[in-house]
Parts: sequence; C-alpha cells; structure tokens
Amino acid sequence: MTLARLLELAALRWPEAEAVADGDRRLSYAELHAGALKLGAALHRLGVARGDRVLIVLRNRLEHVLTYWALQTIAAVPTPANFRLAAAELRYVLEDAQARVVLFEADTHAAVSEAARGRDVTLVFVGADPPPPGTRSFASLLDGAAPAVGTAPVPSDLSLILYTSGTTGRPKGVPRTHRNHVAGALAQALQCGWTWGERTLGIMPLYHTMGIHALTGVAAVNGCFVCQREWSAAEALRLIRDERIGSLYLIPTLFYDLVHAPAFRREAVASVTKLAYAGAPMLASLTEACVHAFDPRVFVNHYGSTEIYTFSVRPDVQDKPGCAGRPGLHSALRVVRASTEQRVGPQEVVPTGEKGEIIASLASEEAFAGYWRRPDADTRALREGWYFTGDMGYIDADGELYVAGRVDDMIISGGENIHPIEVEEVLARHPGVRDVAVVGEPDERWGQRVVAFVVAATPDLTAAALDEHCVRGGGLAPFKRPRRVVFVEQIPKTASGKILRRLLRDGQPPERTP
Repeated sequence: MTLARLLELAALRWPEAEAVADGDRRLSYAELHAGALKLGAALHRLGVARGDRVLIVLRNRLEHVLTYWALQTIAAVPTPANFRLAAAELRYVLEDAQARVVLFEADTHAAVSEAARGRDVTLVFVGADPPPPGTRSFASLLDGAAPAVGTAPVPSDLSLILYTSGTTGRPKGVPRTHRNHVAGALAQALQCGWTWGERTLGIMPLYHTMGIHALTGVAAVNGCFVCQREWSAAEALRLIRDERIGSLYLIPTLFYDLVHAPAFRREAVASVTKLAYAGAPMLASLTEACVHAFDPRVFVNHYGSTEIYTFSVRPDVQDKPGCAGRPGLHSALRVVRASTEQRVGPQEVVPTGEKGEIIASLASEEAFAGYWRRPDADTRALREGWYFTGDMGYIDADGELYVAGRVDDMIISGGENIHPIEVEEVLARHPGVRDVAVVGEPDERWGQRVVAFVVAATPDLTAAALDEHCVRGGGLAPFKRPRRVVFVEQIPKTASGKILRRLLRDGQPPERTP
C-alpha cells in the first residue's frame, strides 16, 4: 500500500464524498484524485522525478492539499516548511533538502525570493495571476496536463520530509516512506475514533506531523479536511458550526483559545464528539474545561513525534488527566536511565514509578529509518533498534506512561519546538549583550514561553531593543522571540562552562539591581 493507492481507493470507494473544503472551494474524492494525477504530471514535466524534493511554503489551503497528493502519485517528495520562517532559516531548509521546485504564496513571497536567490530552482506562485516576475503560476500547471505514466511509488519510496528542530539548533530533516505514512494514517483514524465520512478541522499546519496525519487519516475514512489558513478561535468556531466538524485534533494552546473564546456557545459545537491533542502536555484544568465545553464521547492524548508518529495514546484522558497512556497500534516503549553525559543502552530500563528517558522501538511501521543527511543526529538518537526521544517520563503502577519534561532543554511553545541555542545565538549578536541564556517557563496558553536571561554590556540596554534586534537584525521567526527578558548580573554555569538552566528556571540568579 502507498499513499497514492490510498487516495485512489478512496476515490473508487466513495467518489462523491467531500475530501477538501477551503471556503467556497470544494473537491470530492473523485476530483481530488483526478486533480492530483493532473498536477503530478505537470510537476513531472517541470523536471520533478522520483525522489525529488519539492519545497512547499504555503498555509493550509486547497492548493497545498492538492500538491501533497500530486507528489505522492509521481513518487516525488513533498517537503513542507514553516511559512513563518525567516529567509535565512528557509534558505537552510531549501539547501539541505536540495529542492528542485518551491511553491509559495503572497505571504511567503519575500522570504522565498530571498532564500532562493542564486539557486537553480523553479518558483511556483499560488495566488491570483499574474505571478511575480521570474515565477510560474500554479494555475498554469493544470492547463492541459495528462496523467503521468510509469512513476507510481512503491512502499519503500519517500513520501515526505518534515523538518524538526535539532539538538544543535539546526532543523533536522525527517524522511518518511509511504509505508510509514499509510501506517500512520490508519493509526490516526483508529486511535482517534474516526469513522466513515469524518470531518476534521484542518488548522494544524501541513508542515507539522499533526497536520499531515490529520490529512492522511481523514482520507483513509473518506472524510473531509476543512482548511483553516490562519488561527482564529472565532473563525474556528464558525467553521465547526457551518462545516459540521465532528473531530478536533489540536495542540492544547488551540483548545485553550476555543474554550475561552467570547464567542463560544455549546450549541454551536454540538457536532464535535471527538477530541484529541498532541504536541505538548495539557494541564488538568484545561482537560476539565474541554470536557465541560464539548462533552466529548472520545478524548485522546496522543503522544508521539515526527520521527515515530505514535508513541502512546490515552483514550478517555479526562479520567486520568496528563496521562500519555499505553503504546499505540504499531508501538513499543521503554523508560530507561536518563543521562546527558553517558551513552545509555535500551536494556537499562528503570523500575516502575522512576523517571527516565522514554525510548520507542524503530520496528514500528510508523518509524523513520534515520535523519536526512545527518549521521551525527542518528548517532545520538538511534541505538540498537530504538529511538531515544529526549523526553523524560515514568510508568505508573497501572502500566501507563506519564511524560515529565525533556532530557535536554527544548522549549515547546504552542506545539512548536524551539531550541534555546537558536535564540541565544541571535541575542548574543546584539552589541549590548555580554552573556545570555534562554529557557522555557510554564505558560497557561502556550504550554511554555521563551524567557531570555541577559547580562548587559551597557546599562541602557532594554527588552524592547532586544526584541527589535530579533525582528530586524536577527532573522528569527516571530514564534521564537523571547516573551520575557530578565536582566541578571551573571549566568550560572558549571566549571566546564555549561549553562545551569535549572537554576534559571528556579529563579537563580536574582534579577539585576537597578
């Protein structure tokens, strides 16, 4: 089975079922399948061959969905990128993926143009004609195209590369095969309780593993992916009502926004019977608020990663808030001794109730085989058939998993991974900064927010000046900017120079005396 075949079967099984909704624009499964074949042939004529990467810098819109499926039909590799990345960050992804074609829209035009400058790539503009100079129109690709021949994928072909933050601060490409994603699609539908004709809100971005699996999972059951391009709780509530959304698969931050929205009305969300969250922990208070607001029949905590989509699932999480549950359909988990200094093996399992590092079996049908062009990252994360997640956790007396922070210091804010080093490097380039350390602190809405501890080189340095530096001079994506700056006399470090982030999170050292 491949994703191309999964879509073909959906079109044969229920051709008239609605597959994609994007405002007034709709595609049935028959139309989606035919359009994917047509666009796949056009991309093939542009020189996109089996295994070639196509960078997609688009929000969740019909053209993104169509492109994703089109590339599956010709065994090419969609490589969606965060549409909020700065040009320098986007250039790194473009060069690392060695993409042949880049799709972009008006909002991402400036960053894509800068990132692609001097590179031999074809730029395709998704939007109203005429396209910007030097680019192709997406609409023109669909003129007169016929289905390609002889390019059908096999299960071992790559179907996707997603970029995730790495331990060095550089994004890491995570290649996934058709086999991986078919397994993930079926697991998504089963584990979230989806049924035939399920309608889900497509707000989780398609550069994120949650967004991709919402798209493929709903296709497995001939459901509808209802696009929402920009997050707004009020707009989401309108779509839920008007599109008869039955399932929500979101990060906790978005659930927080929904249940606290002034426009929230229980009767307007009566169609929603299934909730699932992933990407970050959910506080017990928010779990209770979701139960009160939606009264769901299904409420799932889905714990996983880009590398191995499902680690564990906890159905009826309202009965055990915060619990990550048991291994998913294709999964096997262990909790082993955690260490950032020594190489720990998968046999070093800790006793029940003791915290350690969570590891997941690479024998899962959903598991990747290694990072894209990053043997150094493979060495750190992959050992003896197991993926070392970097997450801390423990198994309780019932045999269920709880996640308890990170072995390293990755900040997870609104479901996005932010490495402190990325932010520190930008702040350290400001001439008024002598030393800096970045940590995450708890935030009720975002899960965590970025906090910078700064030793100033000049007494007049302000938080506003640093924020301006991040925006204009740092090339830092907006979601990575510090939400709070604390000026201190010194950064606590070990004798070897390593930052003691724990002391910063605990409020040491004290703020600088005015």
